[in-house]
Amino acid sequence: MDQHEVLALYDRQMRRGAVPDGPGARVEHVGGVVRQTAGQHGGWNGVLWSDLDEATVDGAVAEQVRHFAALGREFEWKLYGHDRPAELADRLPAAGFVREPTETLMVAAVGALRDLVVELPAGVELREVTDAAGVELAVRASERAFDTDASWLREHLLTQLSSPERTVVAVVATADGEPVGSSRLESAPGRDFAGLWSGGTVPEWRGRGLYRASVAFRARLAAERGHRFLQVDALPSSRPILERLGFTALTTTTPFLYRPPAPPTDR
Repeated sequence: MDQHEVLALYDRQMRRGAVPDGPGARVEHVGGVVRQTAGQHGGWNGVLWSDLDEATVDGAVAEQVRHFAALGREFEWKLYGHDRPAELADRLPAAGFVREPTETLMVAAVGALRDLVVELPAGVELREVTDAAGVELAVRASERAFDTDASWLREHLLTQLSSPERTVVAVVATADGEPVGSSRLESAPGRDFAGLWSGGTVPEWRGRGLYRASVAFRARLAAERGHRFLQVDALPSSRPILERLGFTALTTTTPFLYRPPAPPTDR
């Protein structure tokens, strides 16, 4: 794999050439920035790409804050390690953004993973979510795996199930019918890359191969949809597993979150 070539392809297709990731979402190219505004049923709001310099960076940051604040939405500026200007990582916190932990953009060839066989523990089954009952299982597993409310995920997946394009596919792991893990594959038509997102396992089932099995399962789904590469923003906890599976690090990515101030209340 030519890492520079693959990274350039990723930037061109998935960032500068991004397509909306859900019903009602829109992607706009505005003043050196590519941003997504989610539809009325929720979804991701944020900046995917920027081509700025010292003279334009502050104005572009302020414009994105105005845009999303006018909608009353928090949003993410997804900053990659090779983005310019270099001081953007300092300008964003100065504008009110909160820096989240840095992740690693990792990529693997789908062809190298589609035939990977991972033996699951007895009684565990992995399957694609195709109905509302499956959505509930995936939501329950996600809430237990990440110890957080996942009501947004319920709405997101139900909206995807009703969409003819269905760019997001959920996978759930069950043990004797009980949900023990969940994950997602983001699959935009016509793109070389499919994204792996939110792979989580409930605490008592960790370390038993479920995450590796979910990667292999989603690789087969990606192959069926014609993708060449799998992409994942890896936390330090998952990077060693992905490296053993053949993923290569391309760059880093750091989320910067902006939450609009709460409106004043009458006293």
